[in-house]
Amino acid sequence: MTRTRLTAEERQAQLIAAAVTAFSQSGYAGTTTDQVARLAGVSQPYVIRLFRTKQELFLAAVQHAGDRIEAKWREAAERDPSLGGLGDAYGELLAQPELVTMLLHGFAAAGDPAIGDPVRACFGRLYEVVRELTGATATEARDFFAVGMLLTCLGAMRVLGPDAVPPQPWSADLLGTFEGLDKKMS
Repeated sequence: MTRTRLTAEERQAQLIAAAVTAFSQSGYAGTTTDQVARLAGVSQPYVIRLFRTKQELFLAAVQHAGDRIEAKWREAAERDPSLGGLGDAYGELLAQPELVTMLLHGFAAAGDPAIGDPVRACFGRLYEVVRELTGATATEARDFFAVGMLLTCLGAMRVLGPDAVPPQPWSADLLGTFEGLDKKMS
C-alpha cells in the first residue's frame, strides 16, 4: 500500500478541520495544539510550525467557519437573493454543529484583544455580505442576525440539529415558532 503525501495546502486544510472539531468541543482555553495534532494525525511541533501559536490556529478556524458561511450564502443568493433564501442556507449549516459552535467560541473569546479584532472583522464581513446580497436594511439585517444567533445558540445547546436532545416544553414551544425549521435541519 502506498501513501500519498498531502500538499502543504491540503495539510493546512486538514489541520484547520481538526481545529474546528477540537475548538468547537472545548473552546479556546480548553483546547491544546496537541489535541488538534492528534485529531489531524500529525505531531504537535508540526502544528506549531504551520500556525506558530494556538491563537493563530484558533483564528484560522474562526476564519474558516466564517468563510464557509459566506460561501454558502453566496451560493444560496444565486438561487434566491432574499433574507429567506440566506436563512434557508443557514438552516442547512446548522446541521453541521461543529461549524456554528466554532463561531460561538470565537465570539466568547473575543474579549482577548488579539482575538477580538479578527472575530469582529469576521462577523462584520458576514453582516456586510447579507446586506450586499439581499439589499436588506440595517434593521432587517439586525433581525436576520438576531434570529440566526438564537438558532446558533439552540444548535450549540443541542436543542436542534442532528444530535438534538429530547425536546423540553420550552424548547418545543420556541422551535414551533420557526416555520419549516425541521426541513432545514435534515
